[in-house]
Amino acid sequence: MGLLERLRKDWFIAGIVLVIAAARLEPAVGVKGGPLKPEITITYIAVSAIFFNSGLSLKTEELTSALMHVKLHLFVQIFTLAFFPTAIWLFLQLLSITPINEWLLKGLQTVGCMPPPVSSAVILTKAVGGNEGIVVTPLLLLLFLGSSSSVPFTSIFSQLFMTVVVPLIIGQIVRRYIRDWLERKKPPFGAISSCVLLMIIYTTFCDTFANPNIDLDKFSLIVIVFIIFSVQMSFMFLTFLFSTRNDSGFTPADTVAIIFCSTHKSLTLGIPMLKIVFAGYEHLSLISVPLLIYHPAQILLGSLLVPTIKSWMVSRQKALKLTRQPKVPVKV
Repeated sequence: MGLLERLRKDWFIAGIVLVIAAARLEPAVGVKGGPLKPEITITYIAVSAIFFNSGLSLKTEELTSALMHVKLHLFVQIFTLAFFPTAIWLFLQLLSITPINEWLLKGLQTVGCMPPPVSSAVILTKAVGGNEGIVVTPLLLLLFLGSSSSVPFTSIFSQLFMTVVVPLIIGQIVRRYIRDWLERKKPPFGAISSCVLLMIIYTTFCDTFANPNIDLDKFSLIVIVFIIFSVQMSFMFLTFLFSTRNDSGFTPADTVAIIFCSTHKSLTLGIPMLKIVFAGYEHLSLISVPLLIYHPAQILLGSLLVPTIKSWMVSRQKALKLTRQPKVPVKV
């Protein structure tokens, strides 16, 4: 397959390359206060659009079924909020004797403690064709758990409630009235979500490239980038192994949701949390660097793996379907 044909087929990957290049050339366009106004277009409009799109495309019975999938929710929450930070802490004990900037290492530990993402896992799961309802419900559980938090955190969760839960519910209500039209026309929900994701990638990289307060040595930065990609790949492979065991009880579509939801970390929740927890710290910008790298890295890596994971899921579903078909007795 030629390069042009490949780009036409994987237009999303080509789009990622283009938006990253654009962000590097002119980062001021996509930063806070810039022409795109990401503090409004991304924080409110784009995220709300993603979950309205999810509410519109998700069948109500699928969402209800996902809420009842207790085993999967326990797996995601335990992996994200217990195993992930513990594994990172143990790994950092080894790295503490290296010349890597100590504040970057502290930032890497905070990344491990972050909750699941608000939008990227939903979009990537939808792009693959996985169990999108399973990805949405841990986020809803997280929001309701956060409703009893302290005042600063309550304000964060209240904002997320308005940009996540409300659009999702509105989408479900609208779906009830236009269900027949949606099933007949089959709108490109996946393509719409992918376009929104490209916009999020662009503004995220603009923030990273335009940050003037980040002053660190190249060695530490390169090592942190390598560690972040290695951690993501390792944990994605680990969740894949756990969720595809014969006795796991998870479907291929569930596995896709687990891979993205368990290993991704939220920049939307993360940055406000860091500003609250480390308020007044002179090294706050350095502590924020790993999260600023982790967020675009998880989207970039996940997007590049979408074709591979989708191919695996489709072939696995076909294989399972064949094994479940009753065997026709051979006449002698």
